[in-house]
Amino acid sequence: MLGLGVMIQSLGGNEDTVNAVTSSLGKVIDAVYLSDNRLVFQFGDNTKLIMYDNGQSCCETRYMRTDDDLTEYYGATLLDFELKSAPNMADEYGDHEVQFLDVKTSNGVFQMANHNEHNGYYGGFWIVARSP
Repeated sequence: MLGLGVMIQSLGGNEDTVNAVTSSLGKVIDAVYLSDNRLVFQFGDNTKLIMYDNGQSCCETRYMRTDDDLTEYYGATLLDFELKSAPNMADEYGDHEVQFLDVKTSNGVFQMANHNEHNGYYGGFWIVARSP
């Protein structure tokens, strides 16, 4: 079940995300790090790409994590992204959804895990990318 925030975001389309990602592919990563549940890329041409889950509706807990050492990808070329859904989990508070974001680089792939913990009414993800 999709939450209201995800449904509203999907009405606007994803043109900004497509443009931000497309303009970043092929660039050399100077730094990549997780800050305030946002994946931040700094590129050799002094541009940035920021990716995050923008599907927040109300009473959810959304966060992004990784077990990978992102410093291993400094100096790599950004090649592609892939979203992968994981099975939903139930816990003592309600539903816990996970969606993986695989980031493909010339140094290999690293994986981010987007989490959404909610009571069953606020499901789904809306991963966006922006070039500030």
